[in-house]
Amino acid sequence: MANELSPNRRAFLRRAATAAAAAWAAPTIIPARALGAGGKTSSGNRISVGMIGVGRQACLVNMKQFFAMPDVQIQAVCDVDSWRLANARKAVDSHYAKATKSGKYWTGLCKAYADFHELLARQDIDAVMISTPDHWHVPMAIAAVEAGKDVSLEKPITRTIAQGRRLTEAVSKHGRVFRVDSEFRSKENFHRICELVRNGRIGKLRAIQVGVPAGDNVVCPPCPEMTVPEELDYKNWLGPAPRAPYTLNRVHPRRSYGRPGWMRHLDYCDGMITNWGAHLVDIVQWGNGSQRTGPVEVEGHGEYPPAESFWNVLKTFEVAYRFADGVSLIYKTDKPYVRFEGSKGWIYGEFPRGIKAHPESILQSKIGPDEIHFPFKSDKQDFIDAVKTRGQTLQDAEVGHRTTSLCHLGHIAIRMGQRLKWDPDKERFANNDAANEFVDGPIREPKRS
Repeated sequence: MANELSPNRRAFLRRAATAAAAAWAAPTIIPARALGAGGKTSSGNRISVGMIGVGRQACLVNMKQFFAMPDVQIQAVCDVDSWRLANARKAVDSHYAKATKSGKYWTGLCKAYADFHELLARQDIDAVMISTPDHWHVPMAIAAVEAGKDVSLEKPITRTIAQGRRLTEAVSKHGRVFRVDSEFRSKENFHRICELVRNGRIGKLRAIQVGVPAGDNVVCPPCPEMTVPEELDYKNWLGPAPRAPYTLNRVHPRRSYGRPGWMRHLDYCDGMITNWGAHLVDIVQWGNGSQRTGPVEVEGHGEYPPAESFWNVLKTFEVAYRFADGVSLIYKTDKPYVRFEGSKGWIYGEFPRGIKAHPESILQSKIGPDEIHFPFKSDKQDFIDAVKTRGQTLQDAEVGHRTTSLCHLGHIAIRMGQRLKWDPDKERFANNDAANEFVDGPIREPKRS
């Protein structure tokens, strides 16, 4: 039965955890040949994963990545949209049926749930991949770690800075593995850049610039109330968000994996400042060595859609930060890139690939055995390795919280329209109660000029 506890797998995880407890910096995966006959991972030793949220990102990206991992088995899917849920279950069963000669072993093992609490109650689920709208990220992730599950969480992981602190505390309290689901540390150019910067190849770091794409189609006419589609549990889709009448542009396209409207509405998402920011600002934090802290000063400006627009996230923005050691950061809408400037030169990387430096000789520099080396692996492999070893991922909860917080700080400064002093230890603004309200609760209304 799919919901039976697997003693063999649990024993395997305990053995792996004991053997590798001290090796968090570079967790090692147990060779497949040691797990099953013929060099294959035995079914009892596969990491059992539940997918919570099976919309656009989950079905087009995350699920396929787990399918490619022989030491992982997706055993459960969950969504409040029954059309998406049925598609996901069919995709899982179809994939695993093709993975065996008979097709009988896997078929029917994947269970489908409309309520994520039922998935979390299963004792045989080791880990969950949460790919829901942003407003559900922290409530579901905390519920998952409280239920004893390891968590891979889509970025941006939070809607507020205070939420992020609660999440990190919950992960620590319950001793769970956590990974921000972002692949940018697995991009060769960004990985190379951060190793070079952290090992002093551009000298003392002085300034950083980072760009993200501007949001598309961010202006939307007022939307009338519509009948809730029969396949959608709209009440549970809203969840912790404010009550609001259903309209298509508030949620996602029907029976489609097109770009959803919720990504452009402040009740559910902060827009590109946190969306792509969670990718590229994380590279800033990694290269700057500030991934477990934050800036001390921030100011910015941006443009919101006109007041009549239903979609209301920032269209464009530019934010300036200062860190305690004097390093400055400019974060703005542009093409997706990162540029580090130091006392001996600069280095630049652009998504999806490309790297430049001055002097060019920087790029030929080799990192010595006694210098800083970052593990290089995919985000999903990083997560699964840590689930097995009980080690630390490259983007754990604290790292993800600080990266997303930096994005939130920029949004708050734009919303307040003033320079703000930030205490990265206390995670509060100095003498500014109005700004601190946005530390505790999300920005739901744009600043109108």
